[in-house]
Amino acid sequence: MSIYNKINAGFKLGTDEPVTSGIEDVIYIFNQDDITLTYDVTNPLIITGLAAVGSAKIYKFEGTNNSFNTMSKLTKTQVGPRYTEEIDFNIAGLSVDIKGQLMAMGYGRLRAIAVNNYKSSDSAIELFGAVNGLILTDAERNAADETLDGGYKLKLTNPDKLKEPYPPRAISIAPESGSATYTSTIAAIEALLAI
Repeated sequence: MSIYNKINAGFKLGTDEPVTSGIEDVIYIFNQDDITLTYDVTNPLIITGLAAVGSAKIYKFEGTNNSFNTMSKLTKTQVGPRYTEEIDFNIAGLSVDIKGQLMAMGYGRLRAIAVNNYKSSDSAIELFGAVNGLILTDAERNAADETLDGGYKLKLTNPDKLKEPYPPRAISIAPESGSATYTSTIAAIEALLAI
């Protein structure tokens, strides 16, 4: 059954598991070519595996007080729907190493994983930039900004004219034996972290 042209289910909002806004104060970022993705054979919206190319790693960025945000927005094009994906986050720092990372994010292609606050869904963990990657499009620093203590406000989004063909992909990775769970998926991501 193709997911392109026909709906195949309905939904309703329930009171037993109300939707919760926002994402956790952590995102995982990696270079687009460093981690290969395995998709569910019956549903391209689900990633079932992440594998490092060589000794590549995933990098963890941690924040506080809802300092990260994600956005996905549908755009109708002549060839069908496309999605703009964005991740906004802050960096409370000003070192040369941070500036080097900002430059790398602006020139290279990245992918990012966000963990939603709403856990009662098969999309609790999502990947942004699966096909075309993300680049750093905004890096703003106001030295007098007390909310960031002079740090940077950043935005990762799709490169110009390269929107995603799907909304953010769900990540659902099973352990060696058993079914995929939230815990097994986080463990698989954390196993690829740079230490």
